[in-house]
Amino acid sequence: LGVAGYLIVFGWLFYVARRAKDDTKKKGFFTRLALWCFEGLYKTCKEVIPNEKICRVIAPFAISLFFYIGVLYYIELLPFVGEAITVNGTELFRGPVADLSLTFALAIMAIILIQIMAFVKHGFKGNMSRYFRNPFKNPIGFFEGLLELISEFSRLIALSMRLFGNVLAGEILIIIVTWLTGFASPALLPFIYIFEMFIGGIQAYVFFSLTVVFSGLAVADLEEENTKSKKLAKA
Repeated sequence: LGVAGYLIVFGWLFYVARRAKDDTKKKGFFTRLALWCFEGLYKTCKEVIPNEKICRVIAPFAISLFFYIGVLYYIELLPFVGEAITVNGTELFRGPVADLSLTFALAIMAIILIQIMAFVKHGFKGNMSRYFRNPFKNPIGFFEGLLELISEFSRLIALSMRLFGNVLAGEILIIIVTWLTGFASPALLPFIYIFEMFIGGIQAYVFFSLTVVFSGLAVADLEEENTKSKKLAKA
């Protein structure tokens, strides 16, 4: 299902790109929706990362993650996904974003790209100075570097576990509502599904936002931060 989600997103965006370039054809709902989302997300990216060159590298990846996670979340709501079809007690169609391995993979990809951009912006030595500083010349900076190093691992966990936890909670909510309402579940479940569709968009946006914010922190100017820490050390 993860591959299916990838193919859906790729096909959809390829279709939108062709439609957007052709002014002779009327743009449909899904084309306008994709363009509206892209413009809003790219504007957010530019606000967080003022450097246009870096923003043009981060934005396509982060926006693609938004669409990909959103599509996977909606695939999760299909009737045959989850416990509806099982083989020897194992789900035949497991929800992609309800699988911790996939959310970790997406988080790892995001962190790796962020580190690559940090190396490009600051160089190897400059980027390493974010984490490792002389404890004798700049003790406060040394402590800040340790915190920054720990925060890199916490960002990886935050990106993956937050998405996994929210999707799993949505699955459990649907199962509980179905079990509690019994025969009345067909009347109540549509409202739950509408709510989950809204939550899916929110989760995709939060993942996008965190990726962009972490990227902005990674490529932020180091000279100003080092000057502040040195002033605090002297004080």
